[in-house]
Amino acid sequence: RSRYPDYDVLEQADHWDEVTRKVVLDRVHDVPPIRFFDARQEATLRAFCDVVTAQDCEPRVPVLEMVDAKLHAGKLDGFQYADMPDDRDVWRLCARGLDDVARARGAETFDRAGEEVQLEIVAAFHKGDLAGGIWDELPAAKAFSVLMRAVLSTFYSHPWAWNEIGFGGPAYPRGYARLGIGLREAWEGEEEFDVDPVRDVQERGIDR
Repeated sequence: RSRYPDYDVLEQADHWDEVTRKVVLDRVHDVPPIRFFDARQEATLRAFCDVVTAQDCEPRVPVLEMVDAKLHAGKLDGFQYADMPDDRDVWRLCARGLDDVARARGAETFDRAGEEVQLEIVAAFHKGDLAGGIWDELPAAKAFSVLMRAVLSTFYSHPWAWNEIGFGGPAYPRGYARLGIGLREAWEGEEEFDVDPVRDVQERGIDR
């Protein structure tokens, strides 16, 4: 259930400058093909991206396609952990490692594991509690942060994610005028309900 069920930031596209409008609309209408990952890596990493962004139905923000395009072009962040491989290698190693862990838990591969198994694996990945195989050489918690840095920056660069959080989109050239706490522009999304997401997941016992 969305906090902003009737909000569509793309309705404001005419108010953006031409260059910005093209960049944003391309994220919706010009999704790049997978070129960096092979088919097995793609299947596993797509499932991983779906789990960590809670995308379980269409339409999905094309997170993996956008990450793949960045890695294929070699557009990295300009920094990495001193004791970690190149980010491109980290992604591929993690795909293999997730499949290995899934097999150890009775599934054929990570993407073919049941939802509960996938959630358990991702929770262990986040906590750095994976061991064996590549995880004996690749620090799991750091690897998780490498993947999530790309996943989150990609996910929240997409206008469908902006709809979910009520983000008004690019401010140029129109700008914002109502800058006080709790104020919103007339064209911004109106929140249907107010729930603290951190407290909510803790109270429901799903803060893995």
